[in-house]
Amino acid sequence: MALKPTIYKLRISLSDLNRNYYDTLNLTIAQHPSETLERMMARTMAFCHSAEQGLEFTKGLSEIEEPDIWLKSLENDTKVWVDVGEPTPERMKKASRSAELAKVYTFNAKSDTWWQQTENKVNQLAVQVWQFDWQEISTLASFVKRTMDLSVTITEESAYVTSDDNEIEIHWRSLK
Repeated sequence: MALKPTIYKLRISLSDLNRNYYDTLNLTIAQHPSETLERMMARTMAFCHSAEQGLEFTKGLSEIEEPDIWLKSLENDTKVWVDVGEPTPERMKKASRSAELAKVYTFNAKSDTWWQQTENKVNQLAVQVWQFDWQEISTLASFVKRTMDLSVTITEESAYVTSDDNEIEIHWRSLK
């Protein structure tokens, strides 16, 4: 019998001061059986960092041909393609050709090594690459509950995240 995803409900009060974007996001996140809480929360932070009307989670790990997050046009063209993790240069090339805007958010302890091995190939592509701080993502993952209310305030190169009983600042840096 196949394992089913674990469902999480997040209500996020988002204030992105960098882009003057303010919204209340009601997100249902399906955590794939092979997905860690850290990756799920990195997806959540990538969603907040890229938030705009119509942005949505895809089937993610269940459908390898799709990104983790996307924005589709009314004509069903991919406007924004967001991958979380360490995709291959070939996948990033596909993303940059398939979407108007391609983004990658890397987050784990091996991100620096992945970037050193990938940077030369990626520099030729029209893709944005961001790196979340691994320790901060790990701490954020320790806050997870099946139903959560979060406040996320983005300013400069970080997001201040608060819940009922926890708070953390998540930093990122632009690699490309």
